[in-house]
Amino acid sequence: MDKMGMTEKKFIEDLNLNGLRVLTRVDFNVPLNKDLQITDNGRIEAALPTIRHIVEQGGKAILMSHLGRPGGERVESLSLKPAAEELSLLLGQPVTFAKDCIGEEVEALIEGMQNGEVLLLENLRFHKAETKNEPEFCGALGKLGDVYVNDAFGTAHRAHASTAGVTGFIPESAVGYLIRKELQFLGGAVMNPARPFTAILGGAKVSDKIKVIDKLLNKVQTLIIGGGMSCTFLKAQGYKIGASLLEEDSLDFAKELIQKAQEKGVELLLPVDAVIADSFDKSASTRSVSVEEGAPDGWLILDIGPKSAETFCDSVRKSGTVLWNGPMGVFEMEAFALGTFAIAQCLAEVTDKGVVTIIGGGDSAAAIQQFGLSERITHVSTGGGASLEFLEGKELPGVSAIQQSK
Repeated sequence: MDKMGMTEKKFIEDLNLNGLRVLTRVDFNVPLNKDLQITDNGRIEAALPTIRHIVEQGGKAILMSHLGRPGGERVESLSLKPAAEELSLLLGQPVTFAKDCIGEEVEALIEGMQNGEVLLLENLRFHKAETKNEPEFCGALGKLGDVYVNDAFGTAHRAHASTAGVTGFIPESAVGYLIRKELQFLGGAVMNPARPFTAILGGAKVSDKIKVIDKLLNKVQTLIIGGGMSCTFLKAQGYKIGASLLEEDSLDFAKELIQKAQEKGVELLLPVDAVIADSFDKSASTRSVSVEEGAPDGWLILDIGPKSAETFCDSVRKSGTVLWNGPMGVFEMEAFALGTFAIAQCLAEVTDKGVVTIIGGGDSAAAIQQFGLSERITHVSTGGGASLEFLEGKELPGVSAIQQSK
């Protein structure tokens, strides 16, 4: 594989963990409700294979993560204590919780650990030095482990102390099962997809996806564009979009892309109809219109229409690999969730028939979870920004910091 590939990186199974302190970066950045209960434990579940491996091999699992954006302050509502309790239930064994992530008390707790025990450190981002990747903080973390494992794909695109800097202070490092799986699926989609390869891009902004679109245009046979970003493309084609989200700065890019797709022989599918509303509200008046009719002044395009959903799904059914990043509409409101649901449902159906389906994290992962279809997709990525940057062909600091395998 290329420079982003997995073949060169040490993998957790390459390390001897018996009796060693295994400092492991996991992604326990889970949503909490106002009673501080975890509403979706998917990210904790995703780390289980790596944690179980450490336990089974007789290592001492010292886990670290961030939660939310406390901005370098101690914010009790962003404590990882609920994650320790949830992990204990999932593992079926006690998980000790440390009240900080560095310092003498933490070191003393680790000193008293037996082989196969699990300790979760408090939120890394209670310290400003974490996101600043400060050497002193990296060193304080490095003191806690004999080997380092990164299994947090969601933060692999960040050069923080716990994802990158710490590797300078620990002799051995490797990636865990989750990062390996992410790189295999996302890397496979980029490097060697089963064809025809279809990419579905949605979400609000074209500007967020320009680099990905450019990269994918050289790989795909079909490119489908929905969501808020499709409004800029519809405007570029001269259609009326009313008061819909428009990125003036991206209009030229949209026009060029339509041209480029034609030149490269890539099928570019844009919405042919839309669900419009007279206000951004779940109780707004709504109706379906063709793009030729367009959205009247003051109305907003908030979802793809039924004909678009059908056209997009027809294309998905003919594919060998489908990559989906970004919802088709404002799926959080029921009136504008049908387009996203149709795509999700269609992806689940084709997966059953052997098509490789990959969801690139972020909102589309949240949508597929909401519809209860995650289990029927080949791979749902745990990283939003990390997935996008990887698909753009960028090096991920959290991966490049890991030692090469011999």
